[in-house]
Amino acid sequence: MYSIGEFSKITGLTIKTLRFYHEKELLVPRCVDDGSKYRYYAESQVESARIIARLRGLEFSLEQIAEIFASQHSDEDILALLQRHKQLIDQKQKQYREIAHSLEIVILQERTARMASQPSTLVPEEKTLQPMLIAGIRMKGKYSDCGPGFGKLGRTLGRHIAGPAMMLQYDGEYKENDADFESCFPIRQGKSTEGIAVRELHGGKFICMMHRGPYNEMGRTYATLLDYFKKKGLTYTLPTREIYLKGPGMIFKGNPKNYLTEIQIPVAT
Repeated sequence: MYSIGEFSKITGLTIKTLRFYHEKELLVPRCVDDGSKYRYYAESQVESARIIARLRGLEFSLEQIAEIFASQHSDEDILALLQRHKQLIDQKQKQYREIAHSLEIVILQERTARMASQPSTLVPEEKTLQPMLIAGIRMKGKYSDCGPGFGKLGRTLGRHIAGPAMMLQYDGEYKENDADFESCFPIRQGKSTEGIAVRELHGGKFICMMHRGPYNEMGRTYATLLDYFKKKGLTYTLPTREIYLKGPGMIFKGNPKNYLTEIQIPVAT
């Protein structure tokens, strides 16, 4: 048996720490003298004390260490548990590296978006737009579902298309899966067919602004436009328009940082 002083010397734990572990019932002396209250430790407790010290150095809480010792019955059991814990940490490190990489991408995209939306380069403009003949396919779903609509319009109308693709958005809010929108092309001539509506799109006064960059970052441009409406005391109507001046091609996606979209919001009269 070792006295608390001897046990302290052997294990590298201070007497104060050993008393604290005793109070927490984490490392209980093998016996305590009834008269002197001196604590005595068994030789078999040395390894447990060293393991506790190691775990504390690895920032395990006392509660976690107590759970480890309560659920294991030998030093070999504890080592096996620590091996499993190490494997979990390795997995978390891999996850954290992936998260860190994703954060780098997000930070880069955010900085790029802020630079692209600087007021000195892109600002709202008041425009008077003329009515135009369009062909459109109205649908509900995700905004990204507009692609097949543009494809069908292109195959059907071909040489009659008279301008870039555009989307009419009939919602006054962002909707993730049930958005109400219309894939459109301005056309020179044409007639409505099954699923495709040909009609004149009204003109009038619009507040317009160019957005340079990926489509999923257009929220900044919309914010600038809506702030403009508020500052000017104007109100807007629906649908809003997105004119895709430069975007992904049929084969090559291109660099989303170079996409160019004009957002047009009609002014209520």
